[in-house]
Amino acid sequence: MAELATIARPYAEALYKVAQNADVASWGRQIAALAEVASNPELRQFADSPKVSAEQVYDVTAAAVKMPLDAGVQNFLRTVIENGRLVALPAVAEQFHALANAASGVSDATIYSAYPI
Repeated sequence: MAELATIARPYAEALYKVAQNADVASWGRQIAALAEVASNPELRQFADSPKVSAEQVYDVTAAAVKMPLDAGVQNFLRTVIENGRLVALPAVAEQFHALANAASGVSDATIYSAYPI
């Protein structure tokens, strides 16, 4: 989905810039947890309901994460929900992770082996 990647890029870049002033690794874990929650189809259906307010969606999403969220991550989540971009949150998390890896000179790798490692 190129469209989600296009939508997610400015959010991920802005989030990363703010996270540099805090703990990037901690924010990365929080964003990954939010992305996992946001990928739930029931939550998306709940968030898309016209009867539900943005604050209710925020409350349900933040409670489902089951970890304390930094104030900056809370503000980011509110912004994403208010702009109707909850569906893009997994792509934001992926791009945030890529930015953090690029800045620290780390690469992700998948190892395949014919034998157990």
